[in-house]
Amino acid sequence: MAVLLEPFQYDFMLRSFAAAIMVGIVCSVIGTYMVVRSMAFLGDALAHAVLPGVAVAYIFGGNITLGAMIASIVVAIGISVLSDQEEIKEDTAIGIFFTAALALGIALISTIRTYAVDLTHVLFGNVLGVTTDDIRFILITGAIVLLAVTVFYRFFQVVTFDPVMAKTLRWNVKLIRTGLLVLIACTITISINTVGSGLVTAMLITPAATALMFTKKLYTTMLAAAGIGALSGFLGLYLSYFLNISSGAAIVLVATLFFIIVYFYRKLFPYRNKKIEA
Repeated sequence: MAVLLEPFQYDFMLRSFAAAIMVGIVCSVIGTYMVVRSMAFLGDALAHAVLPGVAVAYIFGGNITLGAMIASIVVAIGISVLSDQEEIKEDTAIGIFFTAALALGIALISTIRTYAVDLTHVLFGNVLGVTTDDIRFILITGAIVLLAVTVFYRFFQVVTFDPVMAKTLRWNVKLIRTGLLVLIACTITISINTVGSGLVTAMLITPAATALMFTKKLYTTMLAAAGIGALSGFLGLYLSYFLNISSGAAIVLVATLFFIIVYFYRKLFPYRNKKIEA
């Protein structure tokens, strides 16, 4: 029993558990919209969009997390503005900004001689190194994201399932969609230290996709996804301590294991009403 409780004896592990659970919840909730709208590619694009911001912040001695957030938000707004043009589809806009941000990030990082050592955590995460300030940032930003999802739930819901109705109601669909993209960008930013930009898309998509296989309503999918995300964060970090493997990778693998289990369970016991309802 003492061995099983060993991870909880260290302050850095307690901070890591807190970060992993909070990130798992926020990613899963906001990721539900991405799964429903088939926007997995967007998550990958915004995750890589943090690289230019990180590089610029590092070069000028600024706050790397803040730089990542600004860059991700700028790309999110750019995608929204460009995809609003009739001749350019959303996936095209995402592809353009995704490759441009990635190229710019690589170009800037290549000018930093020590980038391999100093910026590796951005790509692969370093949840074991989270500080009290990191926890505070994750808590505040995560709370803002969840509050926004709660307050504007109806708007996001209608725009997601019936954008034509939203336009009929004379809502500013472009503004609502941009707001959702900004929330996704903020969520990705708080996930950098936990799973890294390379794996954050999995935490946005996998728990939500898992929950979607046994829920019907949007809000129940969000709640179920949040539970799966939190549990994945906790178990993944816990197992990584004993297996001595990357924490971010372990968290994603646990989330994927949940998906596989539910997938095969649904194959054995088909669920009649598979299509999610508003």
